[in-house]
Amino acid sequence: MEKVQFDILIFGATSFVGQILTTYMADHFGVDNKYFKWGIAGRSEGKLNQIKNSLGNKGKSLQIILADAADETSLTALCNQTRVVISTVGPYALYGEPLIKACAETGTDYCDLTGEVQWIKAMLDKYQATAKASGSRIVNCCGFDSIPSDIGVYFLQQQAQKKLGKTCNNIKMRVKAIKGGASGGTVASVINIAKEGVKNPALRKQLANPYLLCPENHVFSARQYNVNKPEFDQDFNAWSAPFIMAVINTRVVHRSNALADNVYGKDFKYEEAMLTGSGFKGRLTATALAAGLGAFMLGAVIQPTRWLLENYVLPKPGEGPTPDEQLNGYYDIRFIGKTDDGQQIKCKVTGDRDPGYGSTGKMLAQAAVSLALDIKKEDRAGGFWTPASIFDQRLIQRLEKEAGLAFELIV
Repeated sequence: MEKVQFDILIFGATSFVGQILTTYMADHFGVDNKYFKWGIAGRSEGKLNQIKNSLGNKGKSLQIILADAADETSLTALCNQTRVVISTVGPYALYGEPLIKACAETGTDYCDLTGEVQWIKAMLDKYQATAKASGSRIVNCCGFDSIPSDIGVYFLQQQAQKKLGKTCNNIKMRVKAIKGGASGGTVASVINIAKEGVKNPALRKQLANPYLLCPENHVFSARQYNVNKPEFDQDFNAWSAPFIMAVINTRVVHRSNALADNVYGKDFKYEEAMLTGSGFKGRLTATALAAGLGAFMLGAVIQPTRWLLENYVLPKPGEGPTPDEQLNGYYDIRFIGKTDDGQQIKCKVTGDRDPGYGSTGKMLAQAAVSLALDIKKEDRAGGFWTPASIFDQRLIQRLEKEAGLAFELIV
């Protein structure tokens, strides 16, 4: 075993989000700081040096580790040199398993930004026992999928305990406003899920299960509602449309509840959608969004149209929003929680930068720092965790102070 010399290593630093993450780390923490030591890793020394050089004087002392996503020996060596690995190498279903395996076997902590629920389930089934035995804490979904949703629910429930004296057993999340450029990595992940679903009918059934990520001994049976068409939402007095990320966020939130011993309740219900406004314009927008999402998913399933989308329409992996699009992006998501006796509480989570890259890079960085500095091994054992089940108020404080997010109670 090589000597542990880093607290955090960014694996895939040359990817689109990896570059954003590396720049943020250098700008925000500096390469040489008194709190933790970090470096970058990947398979191409030349490209890693380009990233290092792009940082100017700030990057002079930044150390580089060579490792290949397909080479388990190099990944094991990487894991033995750090306490935490951040992975930005996706689609994870295609490239992510060897690093999960190496982390689980070496006891190295891990976080990523995946939204690939079928891959998370497969990794859980294969490596949960190994991670528990070694002490490796594996935290998926530390970007826009699913920190605003998962930590947003955690925040609302904390406020409900204070204000109402109990948690809410029914929560709605609605995206009020969002602006950001198209993400090639996210598109590639969605396309890959569509490909897998076509080949595997059992996977399609799995993906429909709201409790897919919950432990096998979970006690949940409440029927979960999904917004899959345009509809008027009385609670928000606006029209709503399906939200493409609901399929991952809802599964993560339910796993958080399971890992917290059902603190939200055994009959807890959670749903997500997008708000499109009131009146005829809101209805028209909701109809257009629902039709567009349906057409995209249908096109992703059918091979000829999928080929056209991949080659001529959609951004490719490694492509993403311009720096201006990242800077000018934002999101505003709202939550309404209701208790079993009819009490109600509202909150919101907002973020600057575009959600999929600019904000995700900052959230992922802060999650890794919190995992390295705040969450001791004796406080959280090895295994697969969700953001809300392993992090606490300290991550919220980091996100608000250093990552452009705000968690607010709506009075």
